[in-house]
Amino acid sequence: MMTNKSPFDLSGRTALVTGGNQGLGRAFAFGLAEAGATVVIVGRNQARNRAVVAAAAESGHTMTAISADITTRAAVRTMTQQAVDQLGWIDILVNNAGVCFHRESWEVPEEEWDQVFDLNVKALWNCCLEVGAHMRERGSGSIVNIGSMSGLVVNRPQSQPAYNASKAAVHQLTKSLAAEWAPLGIRVNAVAPGYVETEMTPTDLPGSDLYWYDRTPQARIARPEEIAPSVVFLASDAATFITGSVLVADGGYTAW
Repeated sequence: MMTNKSPFDLSGRTALVTGGNQGLGRAFAFGLAEAGATVVIVGRNQARNRAVVAAAAESGHTMTAISADITTRAAVRTMTQQAVDQLGWIDILVNNAGVCFHRESWEVPEEEWDQVFDLNVKALWNCCLEVGAHMRERGSGSIVNIGSMSGLVVNRPQSQPAYNASKAAVHQLTKSLAAEWAPLGIRVNAVAPGYVETEMTPTDLPGSDLYWYDRTPQARIARPEEIAPSVVFLASDAATFITGSVLVADGGYTAW
């Protein structure tokens, strides 16, 4: 049936965004809200959560926050139930929460490696399972995992082996769940951003001008708001025949 509604319109949809109180996650939350979705963000820092919710209200968007540490399955289960209680249901899950350390492989302590995989992979896995179970009951849903071009190439000049490995895992997990969950009506995709100007980006790193800017065809890094539309696209009906894909948004970095 043909309608006048844009396939990018998320009016009436609900979305849960982890790590939504700063940087890319904040941009994703606002991008989804601007497309019409009702959004719940998840973050550990309550002050930042409140600030984002207040900014959203000033912009006319409906957004609430859940304070949670999602590195344990029990916490993810509680967070999911809280989100369902607030939203009524969850149409869209954006797994954005993540952490990165810059350190040569010989110097990576075990606890740092574990911290990266606990948040970047295990927490994402648990969120997929808990929210995915809710989507399975409804027979529909869209999950957008935030990977990275670091899952495709080795970054320079910084060393970040744990992060690179974790994002490669996110990409493969995305494909695995997409193939398994397609018959359930659940789409699972990923966005792989290139360098983006956020609080986590060490723009003063020696050599970053050469490797981040000069080696990018567009000769710059992105603003978070430039990555958000890719998430909105994959979450929306404009992408109903897309699952198991990793959408690279890197200014052309991985083309060279």
